[in-house]
Amino acid sequence: MDPRNTPGYRLYRSLTNLKRIETAGLDDADQERIEAARTLLQNVSLLTQPQHSEDADIQVES
Repeated sequence: MDPRNTPGYRLYRSLTNLKRIETAGLDDADQERIEAARTLLQNVSLLTQPQHSEDADIQVES
């Protein structure tokens, strides 16, 4: 079975790639965007994993 068909694979890969980005050389706006993207992907990851979402302290902003 192709691992790309596994639920959450693309989410995991996106988060992994964002964590690898060196933000030291980026301007403040780009650093904030990358941090916001990391946070969003981590929150989505928690929501898509039912065994972890019960214990997660997630606050949804509306």
